[in-house]
Amino acid sequence: MSETSDLIKRFADWIDASSRIVFFGGAGISTESGIPDFRSAAGLYQTETHSPYSPEEILSRPFFDRHPEVFYDFYRSKMLHPEAQPNAAHRFLARLEEQGKLTAVITQNIDGLHQSAGSREVLELHGSVHRNYCMSCGAFHTLQEVISAPDPVPACKSCGGIVKPDVVLYGENLNEGTITGTIEAIRNADMLIIGGTSLTVYPAAQFVDYFRGNRTVLINMAQTGFDSRAGLLITEPIGQVCEAVSRQWHEG
Repeated sequence: MSETSDLIKRFADWIDASSRIVFFGGAGISTESGIPDFRSAAGLYQTETHSPYSPEEILSRPFFDRHPEVFYDFYRSKMLHPEAQPNAAHRFLARLEEQGKLTAVITQNIDGLHQSAGSREVLELHGSVHRNYCMSCGAFHTLQEVISAPDPVPACKSCGGIVKPDVVLYGENLNEGTITGTIEAIRNADMLIIGGTSLTVYPAAQFVDYFRGNRTVLINMAQTGFDSRAGLLITEPIGQVCEAVSRQWHEG
């Protein structure tokens, strides 16, 4: 982290000078909590499914409709991590919000760790594993109900219909209200922190283009197409970066 000490100090100085910070994040912020990302060498898309279907195909709405039992076998075994806990990055963002610096967390993640850390203004572009609804009657079901369901496909406790996670699958549209809130938050921000995302998933990645300010921090281990546009580019684990910035900020 010594090589990035100057960047850390500038990061902390920018936080001091800002009052409408927005964080835009992806899977990389949760890898330090033990949740695999999607596209890295150890990511979800490289995993062996023990079936003729690829993870991308399984995580599509047409596949869910045709083969819900195969979907749920993959979903329960690979995508649910109820034991995961927020890490330093999640906690740091929650503190920024608590202290009136951060106005919104915009996440592509579905794990709910930002809320677990204490963040309140969270826009979940791709939904959440913690919300599940019956496709027939709309009844709500908890994550624990999905995990502990005795059948391969969770059935509604009210009507027996199929329960679907409130997560955006390939072939589904993002929630319009979430899109509107995301664009408004980024447009009104005076600092944008982008962390743990390759910015390759659309339409989510295009939302950062709505930022009108000049304080842009990009924290990601791998290169992205946004690197040349970032005011500060830090290629270190985001949890370590946030811990260092927190120390610098309070010491300053």
